Amino acid sequence: MKRTFLKFTLAACALAAAGLANAQAPLPAGYKAEYKMSLVLGPAFPWGQGGEIWAKLVRERTQGRINIKLYPGTALVQGDQTREFAAIRQGVIDLAIGSTINWSPQIRQLNLFSLPFLLPDYRALDALTQGEVGKQLFQVIDKAGALPLAWGENGYREISNSKHPIKSPADLKGLKIRVVGSPLFLDTFSALGANPTQMSWADAQPALASGAVDGQENPLSIFTAAKLHTVGQKHLTLWGYVADPLIFVVNKDVWKSWTPADQAIVRQAAVDAGKEEVAIARKGLVEAGHPLLKEIGAHGVTVTQLTPAERVAFVKATRPVYDKWKAQIGAELVGAAEKAIAARK
Repeated sequence: MKRTFLKFTLAACALAAAGLANAQAPLPAGYKAEYKMSLVLGPAFPWGQGGEIWAKLVRERTQGRINIKLYPGTALVQGDQTREFAAIRQGVIDLAIGSTINWSPQIRQLNLFSLPFLLPDYRALDALTQGEVGKQLFQVIDKAGALPLAWGENGYREISNSKHPIKSPADLKGLKIRVVGSPLFLDTFSALGANPTQMSWADAQPALASGAVDGQENPLSIFTAAKLHTVGQKHLTLWGYVADPLIFVVNKDVWKSWTPADQAIVRQAAVDAGKEEVAIARKGLVEAGHPLLKEIGAHGVTVTQLTPAERVAFVKATRPVYDKWKAQIGAELVGAAEKAIAARK
């Protein structure tokens, strides 16, 4: 009995020592002990959950060779979302899941997704991100200085305010609407008669609470997770005027420092995390009844769903903006997107 116990104890110690040796194994040459991932939103949101999933998959599949720490709130660029892409190129940020909207000031082609009322449904969005247009955009991002690996999603952006229901462009007249730092958003809301005000998301909630701005536009998942009903947002209109895809990217120097095997792992982990994040972002939104809307309505928020005729009025009011930006984005790229959407299944 004693010999058996002694053998068992020695075997257990050997296994523990082996595990400790693996845990303390030196990193490959050129690897960092920790890599910084930039995000606008944290784990309370689908966006942040996508970051957590990617980091977890990479850590597990590389057996700890690549460890990623999340920095939500674009903390690595002091909360300035429009500086994120430049920081990725410069190496301040190692990895990111970024918004096409926030990166559009540096990459004009990404304004494609913000053309007002281009994308009527999720099938239209998928036709772009999963088709030739998506491949073209990845090539543009690559040339701009970062390596894109996969698509994610923040969602269709709906509009809310503290004053009254929005059913027509006239209802937006004079409303102070918080928008992201994109000239296209300024043009769109100005065309609708609103008073658009650019500010970061970190500044937006205090501004809504104080009444410095009347409204904002964001996906429903953000409306609920950020509890915007508590900062005066009592009127919500579903108009789906633009979508906001996310892009999983890596700094090119960081990418080159990894072995080909680890590069393949990180790429596949991004693809897998992106698919899971999109599913999380869309959960409840593509189902009949919109469960999120029931939750929002329970907080005393009036939810308005535009009729087809009401939506047409917004489309007509923003068409000059669409035409202006089609030329700036690139008529050929926008034309390819329009054809892909028309042919969607």
